[in-house]
Amino acid sequence: MRMTENGEDSSPSQPVGGVLPGGAPGGKDPGGVSGDNRPVNPTTEDNKTTKLLNNTMKFPQDVRDQSSPYQPRPPLLPKPPALSKGGNRGLVEENVRSRRLKNSQESLTDPAETGSSTESLKEDSTVTGVFTLSGAATLRNGQGSVVGPQSAPSGSPVFRARGQSLSEYERGPHDHHSDPAEQRVRSSKVRLSPLQPSGPFPALEQSLASASLRTANRIDRDCVDYGIVPGRAGPERLQLHRNLSDSRLLDNMVSDNISVNSMKSTFSVLNPIRPRDVRNRSFLEGSVLGSGALLGAEELDRYFPERRVGIYIATWNMQGEKGLPNNLDDLLLPADSEFAQDFYIIGVQEGCPDRREWEIRLQETLGPYYVMLYAASHGVLYLTVFVRRDLIWFCSEVEHATVTTRIMSQIKTKGAVGIGFTFFGTSFLFITSHFTSGDSKVYERILDYNKIIEALALPNGLPDTNPYRSTSSDVTTRFDEVFWFGDFNFRLSKDRVGVEAILNQNPGVDMGPLLHHDQLSKEMKDGSIFKGFQEAPIQFLPTYKYDVGCDMYDTTSKQRTPSYTDRILFRNRQVDDIKVIKYTSCSTIKTSDHRPVIAMFQVKLRPGRDNIPLGAGQFDRSLYLEGIRRRITRELKKREAMKNQGSSTICSIS
Repeated sequence: MRMTENGEDSSPSQPVGGVLPGGAPGGKDPGGVSGDNRPVNPTTEDNKTTKLLNNTMKFPQDVRDQSSPYQPRPPLLPKPPALSKGGNRGLVEENVRSRRLKNSQESLTDPAETGSSTESLKEDSTVTGVFTLSGAATLRNGQGSVVGPQSAPSGSPVFRARGQSLSEYERGPHDHHSDPAEQRVRSSKVRLSPLQPSGPFPALEQSLASASLRTANRIDRDCVDYGIVPGRAGPERLQLHRNLSDSRLLDNMVSDNISVNSMKSTFSVLNPIRPRDVRNRSFLEGSVLGSGALLGAEELDRYFPERRVGIYIATWNMQGEKGLPNNLDDLLLPADSEFAQDFYIIGVQEGCPDRREWEIRLQETLGPYYVMLYAASHGVLYLTVFVRRDLIWFCSEVEHATVTTRIMSQIKTKGAVGIGFTFFGTSFLFITSHFTSGDSKVYERILDYNKIIEALALPNGLPDTNPYRSTSSDVTTRFDEVFWFGDFNFRLSKDRVGVEAILNQNPGVDMGPLLHHDQLSKEMKDGSIFKGFQEAPIQFLPTYKYDVGCDMYDTTSKQRTPSYTDRILFRNRQVDDIKVIKYTSCSTIKTSDHRPVIAMFQVKLRPGRDNIPLGAGQFDRSLYLEGIRRRITRELKKREAMKNQGSSTICSIS
């Protein structure tokens, strides 16, 4: 057979019904009929049509010995009319499916297969259109000679796309011992063009339900560290050890970008340290701008991108009761709060005799996430500061001072205790105090306030962050952010009957009619006390004086007037540094004649300098361990009680 320059057969043209000779080895077709011009019957005509399809549908692996650089492209031809009926139809379709299955398996092993399913659809539809339009020209050209269309090399994704789009039926098992000629005939099955999308496909988004996450959930390397073999330990114990090491879990998730990005705050928060800085820098010279300090802008922005820290303050007059509430969760961790805060400052007046027991109970409630930064006392006045343990490195040394407001300094039932420290570059002062009691002793309470601001000797070694705005006669001017809270003992200047009438008329949160008679609000407005301080709007009931264990106001013979004695005030050097989040009372704790008052704030932070004496991460370690031990013991007892309750046979259903 001679080929022209265009790949056409130069042999004499065949009649319309003719076929190419040599369809099978030895010049015979699969049916054993010779490839000459002898008359043929309809059955022979079918075989010759099959031979035509065999020569036309040769795949690259079938024509490797041809010298032409172009390879024949398999067309999508309409099914020959002679093959649409008769016994060979099922055999032809079966061979087509086997041929496509073989080609699809070869394409799956192709290492160059990188196209997406969308690209495969586009390529498939494009090539299908070409095959359909050129089907007639494939059988014969204008002169009557048969011409095969030129196709891409054997690595073309066209064939791979076709193989990948097989139906489940076409992927089924087939007989591999069929005649090779019949397998070539199978390619004549009509393939419909895929539907084209009306618009571009949406961009593929990464999903958290990725293979790497599924793998991470299956692999638990923590079991190796603790000698736990999966299948031999209970699910609760495995889950406990699985949660002990977040870094191990992250090792399995590093290939998932979404997972890593969502954990940036805990996975990579440290800057690289250059050896040159470690060699040459003394860290004793204060940086003027604070940009390169240890507590500078870079470190601050890493932990607090918005430069605001959460402060939780609670004040409570415990009435000197020895018995503490069974649960302090409502005091420190109210259920209506979305997040816990960064600092917890608790001030107590008339505290319980055992101060250490009180601090342990606080640590037990806050759990292992918090450590006690500092605690100070003045008689029965207790002030405790807890901080998140991962923020303790940014706290300076802590200082405290006390002041008594009694005539004799040995009597420490009334007075104040203050704690001051610097966090990054912002200085904080927390004061809890107990002023003189009595309905009409407003002047004495003002004297208590003036004595405290003059005698509270703070700061001592801490640098003043803004000395130009400080005065020696007022301790509250020497710190950036000041919080003063406690039992101020200011009352409502109205009789008991009138106060109860207002409460009955305003059962909601509008406390304006009551606050109109509040002594503290009046004195602050006149500027005689708490100069420069603010208070959030009060939208809770008076916190004094209740009968212990109930919600009834004083029913004793004294019939004390309900009042807002417990308050939380704040002052800042810069406007809008302190933002109030919540200001309310805790009505569920009823072991005292006072209700606790709590407040949440968001406080603005500023970068620090190297002249701030760091606290070096100091905290009360023994208190931390004892509080965690009690917390674990309490949890184990609770589980044991639930287990015993579940296995009780007193009332069982069979």
